[in-house]
Amino acid sequence: MSHFNEHTLEMAIMDLFQQEGYIYTNGEEVHKELSDVLLRDDLRAYLRDRYAEQGITSLEVENVISRLTADIGGSLYENNVHTYRLITEGFAIKREDSSKADLFIEPIDFTKESNNIFRIVNQLEIKGTEKRIPDGIVYINGLPMVVLEFKSAVKEETTIKDAFTQLTVRYRRDIPELFKYNAFVVISDGVNS
Repeated sequence: MSHFNEHTLEMAIMDLFQQEGYIYTNGEEVHKELSDVLLRDDLRAYLRDRYAEQGITSLEVENVISRLTADIGGSLYENNVHTYRLITEGFAIKREDSSKADLFIEPIDFTKESNNIFRIVNQLEIKGTEKRIPDGIVYINGLPMVVLEFKSAVKEETTIKDAFTQLTVRYRRDIPELFKYNAFVVISDGVNS
């Protein structure tokens, strides 16, 4: 008899995302700096594909990433609002070839969903002031848009409130960079969300 635990719930959610067309990746398979919250390879691939006709260069791709990762010096909330606007409204970058007009960048293609790279990652190790491992992160074009945290409904010593505390206190304190891009956090015990 199998037991319904946090891992079982997590993997069931990963399966649901895969059924919706998301690419599933276990966090141990992700190649990135421990402190980085972006999946830069996905972001680069999206930008190269989306702006291929405009001849986006490698340097321009890196300029887009720099713009998205820049710290504006405000609070976590202010950084999140700023990044949210860049993601939802887009922004212009100067071209490497100054004779070309500025290139308008949309980090997520809201008009043609198939242009985007949708990925669900579980157990991704992130190092800020402490090392944390969120249960799941939904990435769109390498940007961490949703963080998922699960607790087992059958374990009396842990509750959905523990997941809330984990996200809003420990993760926000220890890996705030993750929440700079974040649009939603989801907590669930498989019964309550």
